[in-house]
Amino acid sequence: MTAFSLEPAQLAWCAELRTLAAERLRPLADKGEPGHVNRALVAELGGLGLLGRLFTSGALDLCLMRESLAYACTEAETALALQGLGAHPVPAHGTPEQRARWLPRVADGTAIAAFALSEPGAGSDAAALELRAKPEAPRDDRPPAAPALAAAPDGPARWRLNGEKCWISNAPEADFYTVFARTTPGAGARGVTAFLVPADRPGLTGRALDMLSPHPIGALDFDAVPVTADDVLGEADRGFRVAMGTLNLFRPSVGAFAVGMAQAALDATLAHTAGRDAFGGKLRDLQAVSHQVAEMALRTEAARLMVHAAASAYDADSPDVPRRSAMAKLLATETAQYVVDTAVQLHGARALQRGHLLEHLYREVRAPRVYEGASEVQRGIIAKELYARQEAR
Repeated sequence: MTAFSLEPAQLAWCAELRTLAAERLRPLADKGEPGHVNRALVAELGGLGLLGRLFTSGALDLCLMRESLAYACTEAETALALQGLGAHPVPAHGTPEQRARWLPRVADGTAIAAFALSEPGAGSDAAALELRAKPEAPRDDRPPAAPALAAAPDGPARWRLNGEKCWISNAPEADFYTVFARTTPGAGARGVTAFLVPADRPGLTGRALDMLSPHPIGALDFDAVPVTADDVLGEADRGFRVAMGTLNLFRPSVGAFAVGMAQAALDATLAHTAGRDAFGGKLRDLQAVSHQVAEMALRTEAARLMVHAAASAYDADSPDVPRRSAMAKLLATETAQYVVDTAVQLHGARALQRGHLLEHLYREVRAPRVYEGASEVQRGIIAKELYARQEAR
């Protein structure tokens, strides 16, 4: 199989997912409260085996899931994606104890995960994190040994987390958070550690944020939240690698989410322009309309192919994954914005009515151009990778 041709079994699975999304997940999504975790929907995703598949499948599989679900139920797609984003560092970098405690519950949909990277002053510039993990003094009150991450004589290293996280998926309703905190001041990306922090830790509080898109997004406050070496994901001071590894996997799948929305908007537009009477014929008979529809289809397919290529590169452990992932997310999210906007224009005022598919997609499609690295960040990554490759020749 190449990145540009799906096998019949994959195509059949995508069709099955679209049917499941429409018939079993859409009714649960409609009963949820916008801006809050829909635990019934997450549990159904677990019961269908889709959450467990997050940890056993590759990047292309993830993209096919996200595109197929997004086509028929964006809420189900988002619930699946946020579980994967928040929990991915656990199988990738967690200890056996961390995996045993959380992964079965994430897979069956009874534990909600969250990825806590962004801060009020560190969104696109993730290396500028200010949430501080301050080492606790050893219990015999002696100053901590150098380096600051050294363990106390009678137990594992201990820290207190102080600061704020903002725009965090599933916050403040998650059951655990993958939290990135600064353990070495002044070290940039090299001084960040990833911690697995259960939501019931003392000093951890949060609040929901009212966002344009109906996603569960919130802010977290850390007031001397205790963590130890047993909570570290990966290695101390190397958490930035955990974050970037997760984002390199999920960025192409953000593109898949966008492609699913674009395809839904395109199909709605095909049906509308074929049936709508205007100026003595059908809308599709107007060259200006048919050419716009052709452009929508062209861009959607190009974005899909780039998403598949980036996911296949990730699965093949290609060295150019960062560039391909950035390209896929950038093209697909910008494309979806164009396609949905054009679909609204061709539908006219009916598409602006609350409850219309395109009104829903119009609110949904804007966020992916910002989530997991804004479009400008993706352009920066692409340029950096291109110049690095040129210099290496």
